[in-house]
Amino acid sequence: MTETTEPTLIATRESRLALWQAEYVRALLGERFGMRVELLGMTTRGDQILDRALSKIGGKGLFVKELETALEEGRAHLAVHSLKDVPMVLPAGFELAAVLEREDPRDAFVSTHYAALADLPQRARVGTSSLRRVVQLLALRPDLQIEPLRGNLDTRLRKLDEGEYDAIVLAAAGLKRLGLGARIRSVFEPAQMLPAAGQGALGIEVRSDAHGLRQQLAQLTHRATWLAVLAARAVSRALGGSCTMPLAAHATWQGDTLRVDVILGHPEQTALPLLRASASAVSPDDAAADAIGRQAAALLRERGAADYLPAATP
Repeated sequence: MTETTEPTLIATRESRLALWQAEYVRALLGERFGMRVELLGMTTRGDQILDRALSKIGGKGLFVKELETALEEGRAHLAVHSLKDVPMVLPAGFELAAVLEREDPRDAFVSTHYAALADLPQRARVGTSSLRRVVQLLALRPDLQIEPLRGNLDTRLRKLDEGEYDAIVLAAAGLKRLGLGARIRSVFEPAQMLPAAGQGALGIEVRSDAHGLRQQLAQLTHRATWLAVLAARAVSRALGGSCTMPLAAHATWQGDTLRVDVILGHPEQTALPLLRASASAVSPDDAAADAIGRQAAALLRERGAADYLPAATP
């Protein structure tokens, strides 16, 4: 009689990108640990409600709640997320067990007719539903008409191809992971458009009481990425960040120095100037990475963030 073991189940959204991410982790677990892994595909509220901006319906947490419920009920053992979609404070009983090496964290300019943002005609229609991107786009080109854009990656590209927009802005990482890098006409360097906290990185979430699994998955963590996203996410936590807050936080390594840059815009009065701050630490541990994020947030408050934050509802 052959001994069988139950498979490890990954809860995942059913979009093409989410499935790619889950398959990537499945292959990694099989290669590193010889684990037998299966996927539990799910549709989240964030996938179902496409006629309203995320900031109006509860934020990016709508993409992870159903997956966490599957973990809580024991129907799955882990969930794979784009880290930029993961709320800065996880519910009690859940933890990030691993953060994988970051893909390209930049934003991508995608258009069928124009090579870069500067090439767009006056009052061109640009699609994005990210307030972070909205305020930075308008800082670069106040003339643009920014229009809502929801749906999975393929849906967004189809809307562009059908002529609903002159250009759209997407995460470069998702396009590259799906072999769609050729759709990128140009990328925004962080000095032009600062990415979201954790953009380009994958996070693996588990129940806090899954001690053995947590220890195993921790071996997959890419330390440099972990510290970078820890610093960026600390900014958002310190400011009470949500989808209604046009906040960008991005940490990068310069030799052994970790630097976090942050930008805050006003969610309603987009003509107001962007507030900027940065902080850094040499060879930081977890506590120091978290500290520079909080330091950058404190600098934003000193520079007027208090006048911007009340307009961002929780």
